[in-house]
Amino acid sequence: MIRKHPQPVRPSRRAVLGGAVAAFAAAAGAGTAQAAGRGPTWPTEFPLPDGWLPEGITIGSEPYAYMGSRADGAIYRTDLRTGEGRVLHEGAPGLAAIGLELGRDGLLYVSGGGDGTARTVDARTGEPRATHRLTAATGHFVNDVVLLRDRAWFTDSYDAVLYGVPRGRGGGRVRALPLTGDWEQLPGVINANGIVSTPDGRGVIVVKSTPGELYRVDLGTGRADRITLVGADDVVNGDGLVRVGRTLYVVQNRLDVVTVFDLDAGATTATLRRSVTDPRFDVPATAARFRDRLYLVNARFTSPQTPETTFTAVAVPL
Repeated sequence: MIRKHPQPVRPSRRAVLGGAVAAFAAAAGAGTAQAAGRGPTWPTEFPLPDGWLPEGITIGSEPYAYMGSRADGAIYRTDLRTGEGRVLHEGAPGLAAIGLELGRDGLLYVSGGGDGTARTVDARTGEPRATHRLTAATGHFVNDVVLLRDRAWFTDSYDAVLYGVPRGRGGGRVRALPLTGDWEQLPGVINANGIVSTPDGRGVIVVKSTPGELYRVDLGTGRADRITLVGADDVVNGDGLVRVGRTLYVVQNRLDVVTVFDLDAGATTATLRRSVTDPRFDVPATAARFRDRLYLVNARFTSPQTPETTFTAVAVPL
């Protein structure tokens, strides 16, 4: 049984959206704290607004985390040094922000979930920049995103396809890339979920949540080759992926664990190194790295998803 720590004090979403962000001093010190390098002591747990329904998180070269909301597509920005945050982008009814990735172009690339879209948002101002219609049909779920060369690649959990959206502030055509090879789409369950680039930068790694498999995908042909797992039977409930060199971190949400693998040079084999657990994990969905830490959002899928439900993000050492 996982013992849950008491939840830190957090602002209500109504107060945040109204511009009156409550003081975070107590919250910034909630949980254990560790020094990040030789700098000041940074919090390892910080709150999100009540009812936020988080899932995606991204961090760039600066110490700011951006976290999306499944409730209305809003985006929250937190200063990792203090734990203080604010709503950067307010979203709108009917929208969702599932996967997030911050580009060097200053844009946040946002997976739209069930509405079948991908959006870009200015990471500095929070202003919306573009919306791309990835699929016109219903029954799709645009889940996660990775930036690789000139495109942002999005997964679709209910269809065997990746979508390549041109990067930057200009236009361009969206590319639909069907998955072939070893990939077998299963009906009625979450298939493709998290996505990262391969160590050689020539393709992507996709986690298939059900039944818990990893695939290397060639972005030229769409061929998906299953990655052999050594020391682990599966990565069931695999959600967010983080790659640091040839080390792959797999967030297995409902298992409250991050599984760490060593990849071979061709990303054809993943060897289990260790598993990371923490009593503060409460169905972590996705993760992002900053310096020597991994930051994860607790989606709390097994808890009531109401406007009063509390949410946090936590950090663990790499």
